[in-house]
Formats: sequence, structure tokens, C-alpha cells
Amino acid sequence: MTTVNQQYRKLNPAGANPREISEVVNNLVEGKSNNVKTITLNTGWATTTTIYDERIGFNSIILLTPSSDTAEQDTAPYGEFTNKTSQLIPSVGPTAVVEFDTTEMSNGVYLDSTTKVYVRNAGVYNFQYSLQLTNTNNESEYADVWFRVNGTDVADSSSRFYLPARKSATEPSYLIGAMNFFVDLEAGDYVEVAGSVSNTTVSLLYIPADAIIPRPATPAVILTVNYIAPLSMDNVLVTSQSKGQAIVSHYANDTSDKTYKYLVVG
Repeated sequence: MTTVNQQYRKLNPAGANPREISEVVNNLVEGKSNNVKTITLNTGWATTTTIYDERIGFNSIILLTPSSDTAEQDTAPYGEFTNKTSQLIPSVGPTAVVEFDTTEMSNGVYLDSTTKVYVRNAGVYNFQYSLQLTNTNNESEYADVWFRVNGTDVADSSSRFYLPARKSATEPSYLIGAMNFFVDLEAGDYVEVAGSVSNTTVSLLYIPADAIIPRPATPAVILTVNYIAPLSMDNVLVTSQSKGQAIVSHYANDTSDKTYKYLVVG
């Protein structure tokens, strides 16, 4: 934690001359006082930062506002994860877990192992998947897909996707399976996308980019995650205080130079 303050003249308690008094009074009229400082949030995925300030009391009001570009532009947690390889389903009936191999972008949401997407902050999240399903069978087949939290199936989160029979011996059928779900999570919880199929001819297919058509690559899986909340700066608040210090709570932070000005009143 780093704090910086700007000092204006203070009057001698034993007495001051008229010029010094006029300077202090004029500064106060223009809003210039010594109860304004800055604080830079702790990193290392810290969720609290302590302000040490002799002006703070039990009943003080402490107002915070962003004072750096990093703090002002910060967002609520989010993430996007993909799989750029095809994934075969090992068996019919038993649960398979969707795998990921690439983190496209993230802030406070991260991939651990190939299947588990963790969150660093408690709250309600929107998880949305897009699966490039394919079927090589001569018959129509289906895939059931649902969400899991910490290894437990989420009730009423399953969707069934029907795939038609293949077009020919060399051309399977295709279907995009897409769904989103709101999940209430605690910090450190993880989410997985799980599923089962009616036949192992159903799989998740990665389609490389084609320069001739042309078109970009088609990931086998795309998963996006976003925290359903206002901007990050609205989550920076004083949660406790005592004589000479205050605890500021915020999203888990690992970004340097996330600086806020604060004002102590009372």
C-alpha cells in the first residue's frame, strides 16, 4: 500500500500572524486542505488495502475516487477460454468434461487444469458456452450439456442438442450448442462444462482457418465469463475503520498503479 499527500500550511496552535491565517482560510475556501491523499491498491491478488492516516477516526467519512488511468479503466472480472483442438467423447452415457487449452483474455477469472474455470471474487457470474458439435453417424444423435460447480452438477442447467445424420461418408453434420447460465459463486469456486452423448460419433470439432474461402478458425469450444456487476471502481469501498486506519475492500487485484484519491471528513 502506498499513500501520498499534498501538504498545505498549518497554523501554529500557539498563535499565527494575519497573513498565515489568511492563507489557510483562502485555501480552505478553495477546497485545499490536508485531508486529501492517494492510495494504491495492493497487488498479488489482494482483496484489501489498508489506509494509514492519523486523521481517520471511528466516525470519519472516507470518500474514494480513481486517480490513475489504470484505476479508472479497470473492469469487473471476466474471462474467455477456448479449445483449439478437437475433443472426442470417450463413451456413451457417462459424463465427459469439456476441455480448454487457451486463455484468450482474463481478469480475476482463470483456467486451472484443462477443465476448471476459477473465480477470484464472490458474486453472480454469467457463464456462456459455444460448442462446435459434429456427428459422423448415419443416424441422428444428441448431446446433453450442463454446468458443474466444484464438481457438483448445477440443477436445471442441462440442455439437449440434436444432431442430424451425417451428410456423406466424408461430410459429418454440424451444430452449434450454445447456452448461458447465471451462477452464484464464492471466491475460489470453479465451474466446469459437462456432458454426455447418445453415441461416440458425436464430438467437439476444431476447424482450422481457411485462406482460400477465406474464414478464421472455428474453436471446438468457446466459453465466456463475466461478473454481473458495475465497474470495478464501484467495488472499492471502506469496510472497516478505527483510529488512524481504514480497510479498503476491492476486487482481487494484481495490477500495479491502481491508484485512488481519498478524502477524510470528520
